[in-house]
Amino acid sequence: MKLFSPRRFGVVLAVVAALVPAGTTATGAAPRPPSPVREAASTLSVPNVDDVRGNLTLPTTGPDGTSVSWTSSAPAVITPTGEVTRPATGARPARVELTARVSLGRESATRRFTATVVPKPAREPLAGYSFFYFTGEGTSDGEQIYSALSKGNDPLNWTELNHGRPVLKSSLGELGVRDPFILRSPDGDKFYLLATDLRIYAGRGWDAAQRTGSRSIMVWESTDLAHWSRQRSVQVSPPTAGNTWAPEAFWDAERGTYVVYWASKLYAENDPGHTGDTYNRMLYATTRDFVTFSAPKVWNDPGYSVIDSTVLKNQDTYYRFTKDERNNTSSTPCSKFITEEKSTDLLDPHYGFVADCVGKATATSPGLSAGEGPTGFKSNTEDKWYLFIDEFGGRGYVPFESTDLDSGRWTMSAGAHLPASPRHGTVLPVTQAEMDRLSAPRRRSGPTRTAWSRTGRWTRSPAGSRPTRPATVTTAPSPVTSRGPAAR
Repeated sequence: MKLFSPRRFGVVLAVVAALVPAGTTATGAAPRPPSPVREAASTLSVPNVDDVRGNLTLPTTGPDGTSVSWTSSAPAVITPTGEVTRPATGARPARVELTARVSLGRESATRRFTATVVPKPAREPLAGYSFFYFTGEGTSDGEQIYSALSKGNDPLNWTELNHGRPVLKSSLGELGVRDPFILRSPDGDKFYLLATDLRIYAGRGWDAAQRTGSRSIMVWESTDLAHWSRQRSVQVSPPTAGNTWAPEAFWDAERGTYVVYWASKLYAENDPGHTGDTYNRMLYATTRDFVTFSAPKVWNDPGYSVIDSTVLKNQDTYYRFTKDERNNTSSTPCSKFITEEKSTDLLDPHYGFVADCVGKATATSPGLSAGEGPTGFKSNTEDKWYLFIDEFGGRGYVPFESTDLDSGRWTMSAGAHLPASPRHGTVLPVTQAEMDRLSAPRRRSGPTRTAWSRTGRWTRSPAGSRPTRPATVTTAPSPVTSRGPAAR
């Protein structure tokens, strides 16, 4: 008598019965382990794919040894390696289908994403300056982000925003942020805010902060300077780093990527507890989206401690300003002040010397007793550059100016009225529309915020409330299609 149909059940019960211990019941074949290719394809994401305003990160490797290749339905808009050419100002957004092929051995799976590339914004004249800063470690909320607006195109006279209270507070990491740096994208309609993850107030102290401090930077995003994404923490420093201080970024047009740089004390590989002696040097990594970063590399290591680099560019030359962190002695009279260097390559490990002791008071010119945290910018109205230097332990930021970056000569500005207690931060030139948004009363409801999520989608919620996360974990509604042994 025929007891089973192999075609119907897909198993031979006689064989299974012989392998199952007595007292148990065979119910079918063991479940097949999940395919690493399908798993990799299902977790693949492209940040900001619904609102593309710059080059995309299209990963070429995945977990478990998988590789990823890409095709684009419109390579003139988005190349298979993620370079983006946006539609012209006033044009309609471009929709591009990106197809990822995830492979491992003979098996492969595909995943599709629909990217929306928004047109370039119209260029508007600059009408003033915004200022983002912290106020110090002496109060419970000093290590948060404050903001001010200039009075028109005068970078020496300011009005504090939000009644002098923080405009952004950290809810991650050490629950304090210092050294905020704000960057405008090359097309002008995307902003990234970076900050040090550090809270000294009632904290562990400066030595511990450089041995077992954070290896992450804090990141916010915005498209209008007034509404910000959820804060995210991104680990950028290696395990040998004891701290990750004063992150800044600069767009490198030749490489098509942002270069992010910061200061870290690097300890020996055989010193996992970071108990030895070492010094700060400047590191860097590259990113297109401030989500995925390259491995860090050393950028500036003169053999002694340096921190707080910032960069200005004039024509084809980069000018780097860095704090010499050595103890001030008769043999190192320019330590605890700013050194200026220059190069035609942003990532040059050997910048040329321009000047040291920048900002230091002399017998013939007023200046600082010590300086750190420089932030520089070009005047909106004159052929002039400004360099604000933080006189730590003294007046906080003090402005200097120069008409020739190659000269290394900086003169303290007269008649400045800065916000109360500004410490290491950033001055950013802004348009009138941006000034109007920044100066508008902060409301708990009304306009919407745009927020980045880990899946790359953008969601909206009332201003002043917490942005919502997407309901799904997929970047676009696309099935995973498999080929190969696991698909059979």
